Amino acid sequence: MKVSRVKEMRALDKRAVEEFGISETLLMENAGMAAFSVIAESGGIRNRKFVIFCGTGNNGGDGLVVARKIHSNGGRVKIFIIGERQNFKGAAKLNLEIAAKLKLEMAELQNPEQAADDLNNCDAVIDAIFGTGLDRDVGGIYRSVIERINQSGKTVYSLDIPSGINGDSGAVMGIAVRAHHTITFGLPKTGNLLFPGFEYGGKLSVTHISFPPQLYNQDKLKIAVNTPLPLPDRPMDAHKGSCGKALFIAGSALYFGAPYFAAQSFLKAGGGLSFLATPENVAPFIAAKGAEIVFVPLKASKQGSITMQSMDRLLEFAEHVDIVVIGPGLSVNRGTQNLVRNLSTEISKPLLIDGDGLTAIAHDLPCIGNRRAETILTPHPGEMSRLTGKKIGEIEQRRIDIAQATAKILGSVLVLKGAHSLIAYPDERVFINLSGNAGMATAGSGDVLTGTIAAMFGLGLPIPESVRNGVFVHGFAGDLAMLEKGQDGLVASDIMEYLPVAMKLMRDDYTNIVSGYYNKINLL
Repeated sequence: MKVSRVKEMRALDKRAVEEFGISETLLMENAGMAAFSVIAESGGIRNRKFVIFCGTGNNGGDGLVVARKIHSNGGRVKIFIIGERQNFKGAAKLNLEIAAKLKLEMAELQNPEQAADDLNNCDAVIDAIFGTGLDRDVGGIYRSVIERINQSGKTVYSLDIPSGINGDSGAVMGIAVRAHHTITFGLPKTGNLLFPGFEYGGKLSVTHISFPPQLYNQDKLKIAVNTPLPLPDRPMDAHKGSCGKALFIAGSALYFGAPYFAAQSFLKAGGGLSFLATPENVAPFIAAKGAEIVFVPLKASKQGSITMQSMDRLLEFAEHVDIVVIGPGLSVNRGTQNLVRNLSTEISKPLLIDGDGLTAIAHDLPCIGNRRAETILTPHPGEMSRLTGKKIGEIEQRRIDIAQATAKILGSVLVLKGAHSLIAYPDERVFINLSGNAGMATAGSGDVLTGTIAAMFGLGLPIPESVRNGVFVHGFAGDLAMLEKGQDGLVASDIMEYLPVAMKLMRDDYTNIVSGYYNKINLL
């Protein structure tokens, strides 16, 4: 499913009107009808009372359509207009006039106290205040109304996006409505799917409001939900070499967990042969846990990290595997960092760079600029800051824009990790991943991800699809672990141990998993 920025949705609305003759009035009617259907299905209409807060823009017009639908289906409705009635324009003004002719109960809200009794005695609240056009922090009477809505304890339905959420970034603009249901129109907006906007929106429903497919599926819309591909069949005569061979260059005297989780997760996610090149004094400790891993012991520096002396051996070994992963737990020792940069330039196989490997290349980005094989980068926001020179706060506010631009500049597939991780490609496509949960914010989780991505390539998917599937399966395994153990105390080994279960379910029940997304998005 495609996802749009706010300006892209405005352009789609304009094209719908000008090219296809779908009037603004019809689009608003369709939006209101879709919202009404969600309200009717989730809680019923007849003999129930609804309070609707309407701004004076098109979002308020959508709310007025919903009010009319509720009224005509036996519900009771009280409309509070926030702002001057003369500010209504176009289709929104038409629906205001219809509501007045129907004698729907309606008042201009001058003080939040006016709505207190109605809020206390209603069954549900409908938020039609701002929509996606908000570009400043919420203040004044709007802030007071949103506070009252959030304190009411009532079921809340938001139209298009919870009022107070930025339509592009998902940021809270001072304060925002906490909705139980959000019905968004045309396509999901990026602010519907990025945190904290996603959390504020409750259950998300999407209606295309009669847009033709050539509008909402067009190639120029570069952002989409990460829908994983079906897993390649595992041949009945498969052997360990035919299911992928990966070399992990990882570990140091201070970091035993990262190399173990990366190399072992490759096997747990279906990979065939996992080679771990690590300091010789570290290998025995990791082998005690990961007996299935094949070790490539290397001479270590006095600090216990891999040095430039191992470069020729690693380059030779890399020629005999399908994919190389470099970085987990390598350390920031100067010699090791220099080795990473040299290997990144010379390795001829697909290369995934993570952890300390990202720190190394951040000081010399041209070292990956001329690679012929694909490069995958998997930074968390701190590592992304080092790669781009931008502050973490700016990255969090502009996640999609920055991931998109960085992938293009570096010619790499980039995973910006976090809640709803982003997968960005050099051609500016960006996928928003919806699997995963807050319990996965734990040490080693990213190392499990690197092994999972490498395993998808080993199973036969191309690199772009391997990354998408790897990110999804990693999050899916984390969700399965959470269902069993809860979020608190979830650790990387829990996620890793659920990888085989996630893979089995992906093969046995792919259609339901992909179409359902755990009921995170309902397509109307």
